[in-house]
Amino acid sequence: MTSMLRLTTRLARPSRSFPMAPLSRKTSTEVPPKGYAIDPTAGPMLRFQASLPRLPVPTLASTAAKYLESTRPHLTSAEFARTEAAVNDFVSSPLAAQLQERLQARAAEPGMLSWLSEWWNDVAYMGYRDPVVVFVSYFYVHLNDPLRTTPAARAASLVKAILPFRSMVESKELEPEKVKGAPLCMASYKWLFHACRYPVKPSDTARKFDPATHNHVVFLRKNKFFLVPLAHPSGEELSAAELEIQVNRVIQLAGDSAGTPVGALTSDNRDNWADARAALLAADPSNAATLEAIESAMILVCLDDTKPVTREDISKACWTGDGRNRFYDKHQLLVFENGRSGFIGEHSCMDGTPTLRLNEFVLATLATGKADLGPASASPEKLPSPTELGFVLNVTTRDLIAGAEKRFDELVGAHELHVLHYEGYGKDLVKTFGVSPDAWAQLVKQLAFHKMNGRPGRTYESAQTRKYQLGRTEVIRSASNESKAWAEAMLDPRESDFKRAALFRKAATRHIQYSAWAADGQGVDRHLFGLKRMLKEGEPVPEIYTDAAFGRTNHWELSTSQLSSPYVDGWGYGEVVPDGYGLSYAIGDRHIRWTITSARGDAAVLKHYLAEAATEARDMMERAQKEERKAMQMEGKSKL
Repeated sequence: MTSMLRLTTRLARPSRSFPMAPLSRKTSTEVPPKGYAIDPTAGPMLRFQASLPRLPVPTLASTAAKYLESTRPHLTSAEFARTEAAVNDFVSSPLAAQLQERLQARAAEPGMLSWLSEWWNDVAYMGYRDPVVVFVSYFYVHLNDPLRTTPAARAASLVKAILPFRSMVESKELEPEKVKGAPLCMASYKWLFHACRYPVKPSDTARKFDPATHNHVVFLRKNKFFLVPLAHPSGEELSAAELEIQVNRVIQLAGDSAGTPVGALTSDNRDNWADARAALLAADPSNAATLEAIESAMILVCLDDTKPVTREDISKACWTGDGRNRFYDKHQLLVFENGRSGFIGEHSCMDGTPTLRLNEFVLATLATGKADLGPASASPEKLPSPTELGFVLNVTTRDLIAGAEKRFDELVGAHELHVLHYEGYGKDLVKTFGVSPDAWAQLVKQLAFHKMNGRPGRTYESAQTRKYQLGRTEVIRSASNESKAWAEAMLDPRESDFKRAALFRKAATRHIQYSAWAADGQGVDRHLFGLKRMLKEGEPVPEIYTDAAFGRTNHWELSTSQLSSPYVDGWGYGEVVPDGYGLSYAIGDRHIRWTITSARGDAAVLKHYLAEAATEARDMMERAQKEERKAMQMEGKSKL
């Protein structure tokens, strides 16, 4: 069962895409952005890291006001009166002042880069015990490559195109991301390659391996693992042609019969997987080396023998697969029999923008012919055969694997996934109305949910806080008094489009303001979380936390996040509460795409209402625009 602390499975919404940004630069004569300093010893990627600001602690009054405003659309007048009293009592209490002082003191501690990071990473990721699939991992569907339609050619080109990006990350030559000229925290890039999450009770850990001594990739085929070095003994990297030979060999070596799916253990409850890993190590001493070879690989490449075609099929294959030909504790490339491909993100140590940047770099350089694939021909005799990484299993470990398979099938079988690739319009049209495309998409969601349920949806939208040291995410509370008023106006047949458009713009403005607060670390949810963590043993839990509105308004029925890229043809994740929806989206020039996941059984109904709401929003704005122009013309004539 999912926990409401599973908030950060939702990826941070990026402010832009990065494939065309400079990848590396010389910094000897660079003038840093105002307020930042350059550390010449840290390498280009981390040169601003030491001067990034720390995550702020908002004021009590600011958080209280925003919290009350965000709860109002979900409460009756009587409920809101009780919540308002609880909040006011809390803010004026000596205990609240003490909690705030303690949190500020923690934030000011020498060496404390972020008052939130350690807590949040443990509570929301490492200490979270439910299976990473479907509750934590996320996926990308790659745009098709018409030049490479076989699994071997596609997999080889993807792996080869990763290598220069890996080189820039590991050498710290990669240019840091920036938003409006301000550099972002790049610390999480450490975990992009040669890293693995480990199942440990009561809280998982992660390990980073030395790429120089673990310079290999691991392929999975038919549930079997195969190690392939990425370089010759001379140190020269394998070419794409040589990698293609190796992938074809992996496919041949795997044969037609499936092996025992040891990787299925990584799909299980984390405590179950911790026990199973211990059992694997106890079954035979050689299993330790096998696991480390897998865990230390640059990345895993899953070679599935399926041929997904539809958006739903390829998305489901990338999101979960069949749970066997995977190892979910690492980032994984996915390549299918028909040449389609995708990516699974291991979410515990980093959010979506770094992995999006990686995928965009790889796909963009291949699509534009800028990837250095090496010589077009290769000599098979110069390549050692891929090494199969076998496990020695006993009755106990086989039973554990079978149990993990059964639980995976039950969990994933209860879920559905639908994709709405809405081609009525995209950001090109939205911008003609002077409205933020993200605010527009969020308001469409609110209208769709209101049409379906007769009330606002309690909505989480993720904003990245990487402008701060070790920043990850904050919540944009997308449901508002303004969005509720607009949705109600849309559902009132007596209301004018002129009034609806005015309410729409007001709601969009509110959304932009809250988004800015969240990105600045001035949201509600992380601060309230931090204050509660400062309670000492024996101190009473303030009523603001026990009030019914607190649990209700952070019960995220709609867990939403935007990642948009011309090279990613779909993406998604699971819901964060049992009765909710995962609702990822991407906004293209001429389309908006939503991926809806849920175990409720009515995702297709939400898909219908999203399409209906998207069309109604456009039609309403176009009619209002015509009314405005007509009114302006009439006013001009009257003045004549």
